Amino acid sequence: MNKSININTLPDYNTYLMSGKEKILYFLEGAAFIYAFAFIFYRSHIFCILLCPFALFYPRIKTRSIIEKRKYELNIQFKDMLYSLSSTLSAGKSLELAFRDVLADLEVLYPHPDTPIIREVEYVIRKIDMNETVEEALCDFAGRVHLEDVDNFVDVLRICKRTGGNIVEVLRNTSNIINDKIEIKHEINTLLAQRNLERKVLNLLPPAMVLIISASSYDYIRPVFTTIQGRLVMTIAILLLAAAYFISKKIMDIKV
Repeated sequence: MNKSININTLPDYNTYLMSGKEKILYFLEGAAFIYAFAFIFYRSHIFCILLCPFALFYPRIKTRSIIEKRKYELNIQFKDMLYSLSSTLSAGKSLELAFRDVLADLEVLYPHPDTPIIREVEYVIRKIDMNETVEEALCDFAGRVHLEDVDNFVDVLRICKRTGGNIVEVLRNTSNIINDKIEIKHEINTLLAQRNLERKVLNLLPPAMVLIISASSYDYIRPVFTTIQGRLVMTIAILLLAAAYFISKKIMDIKV
C-alpha cells in the first residue's frame, strides 16, 4: 500500500486541470479543424485565420469529455470494488478489515498503481488507520466523485451502520443494480451505434457536397465564395449545421 498518499493527490472528479502542453495541443487541434472547415465554406485564408481563435473554447469542451470518461471508468471500477467487498464481508470479516482484502483484489484486476479506485481504497485504509470511521472515509470519496451510485451506496451504508442492517445484502444489491445499469447503457450504445454512424455521415455530407461541387463545377459555385450574399448564405448554413450536430448529439445521449 502506498503510505505516502495524501488528500492533495486525490482529485475532485468533476474537475480536470489541463497542463499547458495539453491546452496548446487541443487548441492547435481545434484551430486546424476550424481552419479546414471554414475554408471549405469561405475559401478565404484571412477569414479562416480570423476564426481560429474560437479554438480557445475547444480545451474546455475536451475537459468535459475527459471528466465524463473518467467518471464512467470509475463507476465500473467502483462496481468491481463492491463485488470484492461483498465477497469479503460474506467470509465474516469486519467492514474495516475487508478493505485490505479489497485492495489486494483490485490490484490483481488493475495492475497499474495509479488506477483511481486503487488510490481511493488506499486512502480509505489510511483514514481507517488514523482512527477515522469507514463512513467518514467513504463520505469524502463520494463528495469528490459526484456519482449517483456512490452517493446512494454511502447513504445506505450509513443507515445500515446506525440501525444494524444487513451490510452484506446491501452491498450485493448495490453491485447488482450498478451492474444492471452499466449493461443497459452498453446495450443502448450497441443499439444506437448504427444511428450514431448515420448521424456522423449526415453531418459530414454537406461539407462533402460543397467540396465535390467546388471540384467539379467551381464556376457555378464561385459566387457563393466571392459575394457578400453568398458568404451570408454560407454562414447561415454553418450555423444550421452546428445546430443539427448539437441537437442530434443530445438526442443520442441517453442517460441511464
